[in-house]
Formats: sequence, C-alpha cells, structure tokens
Amino acid sequence: MAEMDSQSSLAAVRTLARQIIANVNQVIIGKQATVELVVIGLLSQGHLLIEDVPGVGKTMLARSLALSTGCTFGRLQFTPDMLPSDVTGVSIFNQATRQFEYQPGAVMSQILLVDEINRATPKTQSALLEAMEERQVTVDGVTHPLPQPFMVLATQNPVEYEGTFPLPEAQLDRFFFRVSLGYPSLWDEMEMMSRQQFQHPIETLRAVISVEELLAAQEAIKSVHVSQSLREYIVRLVRRTRDHSDVYLGASPRGSLALFRGGQARAALEGRDFVLPDDIKALAVSALAHRLILAPGARLREQKSEAVVTQLLEEIPVPESAPARR
Repeated sequence: MAEMDSQSSLAAVRTLARQIIANVNQVIIGKQATVELVVIGLLSQGHLLIEDVPGVGKTMLARSLALSTGCTFGRLQFTPDMLPSDVTGVSIFNQATRQFEYQPGAVMSQILLVDEINRATPKTQSALLEAMEERQVTVDGVTHPLPQPFMVLATQNPVEYEGTFPLPEAQLDRFFFRVSLGYPSLWDEMEMMSRQQFQHPIETLRAVISVEELLAAQEAIKSVHVSQSLREYIVRLVRRTRDHSDVYLGASPRGSLALFRGGQARAALEGRDFVLPDDIKALAVSALAHRLILAPGARLREQKSEAVVTQLLEEIPVPESAPARR
C-alpha cells in the first residue's frame, strides 16, 4: 500500500512539473531544457544562478515561475550602494507602542529574484548567505524564519562586463545549479515578437498549481530510489574534481548532494521512481561547474570548468547494473 501511495505521489509530481513547464514556456520561448532545469531546482528546494547577457529573459523566467506556482514574488535589484538591511529588512521604532517592529525586506518572499547579484558589494552579497542556507534571517538579534517554499533565483551578467564584483566561493557553492538562457534562435525571436505584439504573455499568466501541491511534490521526490552503485558514481565524480590537474579547488559535498537530490527530481519528472546514470550525467555540468576554481595555468589556457566536468563524465565508468527498485 505504501509503495502504491509513493508511485501515485510521483505520478502527481510528473503531472505537476509538466504543468509548470508548459505554463512558463508561454513566456520563455525555445528554452525547454533550461526551464526544466529550473523546475528540477525548485522541486529539489535549491537556489539557482542564472548567468547570461542582459535582455535574454532572466527576469521574466523568475516572474513566470512564481506566477505559475502561486508563490509570493519578491525582487531585489542589486546595485553598488545597496546595504545588507535592504535585503533582510530592518527594525523600526514604533512611537505608539514604544517598541521596535520588524519591517520585512524583499527576502520574505517564496520566490526571490536577485537581479544582477554581481553588481552589489561583497558585504551585501553575504547578507543572502544565511537566508539561502538557513532559510532564516537575523535582524537586531531576532531570528525570522522565511516562508516555505523559499527559492532564490539570482541573475548575473558575465564577469567580463565592467562594474561587477565576482561572487565569493562560499556564495557560489550555495547555488544548486548554474544555468544560462542564451540568445533565442531566429524563429524563436520572431515568435517572441508575435506573442508580444499586443501585450506581454506574463500579464495573462495564471497559477497552474497551489503552494500546498508544490510543498507536497518537494517531499514526494525524496522517495525516489537511488541505488548504492549510483551513489558511489556521484561521489567518485565529485571527488575527481578535487584531484584534477586543472582544478585548484574542487566541488564540495554540496555538489554530491545537489546531484543526488537533482537526480531524484529529474527521475520524477520523467515518470520514474528510480534514478538512472543518465539523470546524473544530464545534471552534472549545471550542478558542478560553478563550484570549481580552476588552477592559474588552466585559466591562462582559457580552460572552462564546464569542459573539466564533461571530461570527467567521459572518463569515469558508469555503473553497469540496472537500478533495483525498492
């Protein structure tokens, strides 16, 4: 009976996830793979870093995700003069009650868009750390829990653009995936014109699931089976990033956990109650590349961390045995 309940829950997760993806695709055209990664991150209770040039739809992606799931939406436009209190909120003295009252910041949202995170100073960037990891903020010694679900979608322009502050390693490691949208194709850009001729599709977008259904789905994916051999494959892959000659600092255990949970979510999205090696291989670059710090020699050769992860995927043998269902 418990197994039947688990399978029915996972079937509901697949239906729910497909509804979200189809709804977001009304706004974000021709980026099916990226939208799927974002939904996998949402189901896995992770935070996403969206790195791309301006104007390709990063902000619209975050807004359409919040609208599709019925979640509250907050936005922070990071600038060099932004203060940490602009993120977390402040305590203001109420003269009528003679007490300090907490005025929430934008972080008190279920889907939080942090636009151009690399334009704020490191001090303000670090104000997000507690919220992202602990899902709470502390203001004047008082801890305030964040609403559930809670997801940060941070956008970042490439570092070669002027006026940016590179994210510190501790901040990068707290992002579940790093994804990129890229420029649309010729036909997708023409379709974009047609859809926005009279009004933007975001203006008519409606929720397709409830917050309660989303929370239930986040719990349901935890029952997806990951075989012992596949767990070993994940750990071997992450450990090899620490020994690679082109890598100065490899992926932390958070990388292993991201592949583990992300694999469960992707399997549920595909209608399976077990994870396959293909799930891990499909997510590896998005889950690990941003966690690597390349050695100086590799940077001089303009080596990319994505290429390192791809090379390791080709070198490390994949488990041969089929995953056994529970």
